[in-house]
Amino acid sequence: MEKRSLNILPEGFPMVELFLILLPGHQEHKYGVNFASGGAGALVQTFQGSAIDLNTQLNNFKNVKKHLSKKIGDTKTKALLSKAIYLFSIGTNDYASPFLSNSTILHHYTNQQYVGIVIGNLTNVVKEIYKNGGRKFGFMKLLDLSFVPSSRALEQTNRSPMGFKEQATILVQLHNKALPKVFKGLKKELRGFKYSIFDLYTSASERINNPSKYGFKETKTACCGSGPFRGIGQCGITKDYELCDNPSEYLFFDGSHPTEKSNKQIAKLMWSGNPKVISPYNLKTLLEA
Repeated sequence: MEKRSLNILPEGFPMVELFLILLPGHQEHKYGVNFASGGAGALVQTFQGSAIDLNTQLNNFKNVKKHLSKKIGDTKTKALLSKAIYLFSIGTNDYASPFLSNSTILHHYTNQQYVGIVIGNLTNVVKEIYKNGGRKFGFMKLLDLSFVPSSRALEQTNRSPMGFKEQATILVQLHNKALPKVFKGLKKELRGFKYSIFDLYTSASERINNPSKYGFKETKTACCGSGPFRGIGQCGITKDYELCDNPSEYLFFDGSHPTEKSNKQIAKLMWSGNPKVISPYNLKTLLEA
């Protein structure tokens, strides 16, 4: 529900519909709806004004539910929502934005308290979706922010906010440690609640440290961008950007987003990976559960 959507459907299926560009008369929702927003976080304050926060995304989901009820009836809508998988990729922006937006929010909380607030907001949204009929949920542990080209570029040019690399890494690690415990508790609390957590942190680390093993030649520098590691500026928007010849050789397409090849590898692991990378279900077994 955050900033990106993985196409993990079998080959031949269409991409998931984007909520904000659904056209009148084309709101069939046969293959799901993508509520994602670039820069979004679990907190309203995260890049506020330039992203659609998680609570607003939740309200958009409720509007889709109302639309479905009118179109196919309450009984079929209830059945559909209970079978659907609700995928979340959220949290990274919550831990990056306090440094990148000169926010003082981290001055008022300990690291543990701030992580608790982020996960608490996520948990509240999950509970609300459950209340509205959702039963199956997919989550991702977060990537180490120091790995992305934009962070490497900021550090090399001495433009990195003070404490960003160290504290952001700590926040991500605390988040990743707390996430499984929270949803294990929810499983006991909510009847019929099922979930999957994908270990993006480990999967990304393995590819960065062993590029050739996964078919990559470059895992630190982006395919498109400017400056060190091509991690500065926005690809295709700033005038002085550089573009690589073959994106499939790169782990990152721009300063903070994976290439299509990277996403495809991650999607396959999420769909049918073993318990070392995704548990207690992978998405295939979660769909069948």
